[in-house]
Amino acid sequence: MTDISASRSIPNVLTIAGSDPSGGAGIQADLKAFSALGTYGTSVITALTAQNTRGVTGVHPVPADFIAAQLETLFDDVAIDAVKIGMVASRDVAETIRESLTRHRPRWIVLDPVMVAKSGDILVDDAGIRAVREILVPLADLITPNLPEAAVLLDSPTPTSPDAMEALLPALTSLGAQHVLLKGGHLHGERCPDLLASHGQAQWLDGPRIATDNLHGTGCSLSSAIAACLAHNDDLPAAVERAKHWLSDALEASHRLTVGDGHGPVHHFHAWW
Repeated sequence: MTDISASRSIPNVLTIAGSDPSGGAGIQADLKAFSALGTYGTSVITALTAQNTRGVTGVHPVPADFIAAQLETLFDDVAIDAVKIGMVASRDVAETIRESLTRHRPRWIVLDPVMVAKSGDILVDDAGIRAVREILVPLADLITPNLPEAAVLLDSPTPTSPDAMEALLPALTSLGAQHVLLKGGHLHGERCPDLLASHGQAQWLDGPRIATDNLHGTGCSLSSAIAACLAHNDDLPAAVERAKHWLSDALEASHRLTVGDGHGPVHHFHAWW
């Protein structure tokens, strides 16, 4: 693994994810979040998608051997401080990612298990779900499932209350990730409580529910924001809190953007324009 110079002040963060041509989710959202939070973003593309703010019309996976080539070429030259993993749809790709990250082991790996679309449609097949569960979850320092994704990972009903979220934590932590952020945005009510499990302790992280339909890429953006904060040497609870606050502001400011007729993106650069 390449040593990271203590004198380098701007961290390098990598997203391994799919591409969203509309710019609100996937690697485009990840790179914006990295930049907004003061890190240098790099990317390895796992899939091309045809999508806009109204939905996904096609997915073209990148072959595993070319994903391996992207990773090896990048790690051969760039010291990576943190990695965010997004859309992974096959076992071959999951194994390729695990092999590379095990050898080059960055300090932090954040996994956003992208398996369920905003519409509720499952984006990956059963083999892809098993690959994420068995290969990538144990590799990650932190996983950030929303409630439908947690249900898919565990093959269980989707939690509909804070008590049901808490009841799900032991099964999620048993999958192997060191830390779990279970996102409660799918609950009803004026608040959006998330639940962070870390070192055997559970902590509620409360937040307001922002009145907006501009929710495209929120999960991608939050996980990438957490990775960026971790790369700045924030401890994990502080990184999650800082990223949540940034995302809330990005949602509040999303009305400034006019992107498409469906679920628009958050305003990643709300602090600047």
